[in-house]
Amino acid sequence: MSLEKRIKQTRFSNLGEKATINLLVASGFMIQKFDTICAEFDITRGQYNVLRILRGVYPGGHPRSEIIDRMIERAPDVTRLLDRLEKQGLAERIASSEDARLSVARITKKGLKLLDTMSSSIAELDTYLIQKLTDEELVRLSEICEKIYKE
Repeated sequence: MSLEKRIKQTRFSNLGEKATINLLVASGFMIQKFDTICAEFDITRGQYNVLRILRGVYPGGHPRSEIIDRMIERAPDVTRLLDRLEKQGLAERIASSEDARLSVARITKKGLKLLDTMSSSIAELDTYLIQKLTDEELVRLSEICEKIYKE
């Protein structure tokens, strides 16, 4: 379905407006699919993002500031995200050995197990794109996205 049919709009101010709206619609579509998967496992997209980051340094961890720097989408309150993950037993915080004022968050075995359980559902999103686009288009899409957010 074309953008025009999807949003029931036939005129755009310029190509930039149409491209922006198209990008937002596509992003919203993928986010909705991702949110549905996360909801099936009783976590949010932000919580998944934090667990994904912490899995990358397991068995080590990251301080809150490093988690913020690595997030796909910036969350307004990472402390609360970590609180909820801790309450669910998916992550833990320990005092830093270098600075007692600093805590380091680590993923727990339960958190690792959850990500493993989710992996096939998450892979379906990749498969969705792979079925819709050629390898060349996937590479080009990534290049275009990186060009958009490159500072």
